[in-house]
Amino acid sequence: MHWTTCDRPGHSLCVALLTRARPTPAQNARAKGPSTVGQKVVMAATGILLVLFLVAHMLGNLKVFAGASAFGEYAQWLRRLGDPVLPQTAYLWIQRVVLLLAVGGHIWAATALTLRARRARPVRYAHRRPVRGSYAARTMRWGGVIIVLFVIYHILDLTTGHLNPVADPANPYATVVADFAPGRWYVTLFYGLAVVAIGFHLRHGVYSALRTLGQQTSRGERRARAFALALSVLLCGGYLAVPFAVLTGVVR
Repeated sequence: MHWTTCDRPGHSLCVALLTRARPTPAQNARAKGPSTVGQKVVMAATGILLVLFLVAHMLGNLKVFAGASAFGEYAQWLRRLGDPVLPQTAYLWIQRVVLLLAVGGHIWAATALTLRARRARPVRYAHRRPVRGSYAARTMRWGGVIIVLFVIYHILDLTTGHLNPVADPANPYATVVADFAPGRWYVTLFYGLAVVAIGFHLRHGVYSALRTLGQQTSRGERRARAFALALSVLLCGGYLAVPFAVLTGVVR
């Protein structure tokens, strides 16, 4: 309850009641959309899903070292996965849709959290001391842009085949070998830069998630940092092994 008029505008009671009637910035933020906690939950859940996919996809890629026959059988197994409950290739399309939604949710949550943080401090600091942080933390957003561009190229190259010299679904081994052939060194270079960007992004994201989940002590921080670094190095090494093996002639 508050007064709409006041006979004595300068009276402290009137000022207090009128001031209390105005919504706070936190109330305005809640009225405009989802809470920060909800956005962080979306960020974490989609991030975990994407990391699990990266691990599974890397293990599948490494099948190329087993030879053309083994790699072709693995590709056909993915197409038949879910049979006879699902039609052929249905699992792959379900996976693509889920990953698309996960990427979209991850980008939305990251953007919403960034905008919310900026609204919380609409006026810049007159003098702000530089915050010490890792390279991955400072380039998280730009790394995300690079990753999105790489995913688009990767789909057009190895999924739809529009940018691949072979693009033969019946011969995935030849498609991979042709993609990273020595004459297409620029593709391998772009692939390597994108994988490194993913590694930096993954390292900072996993570290931040572990810290949020309770690793707040100095010992927990060291564990989180070590695990995030080990996971990102492992994934980067696994993804880079295939293109550089083709480039150097180990896989042909």
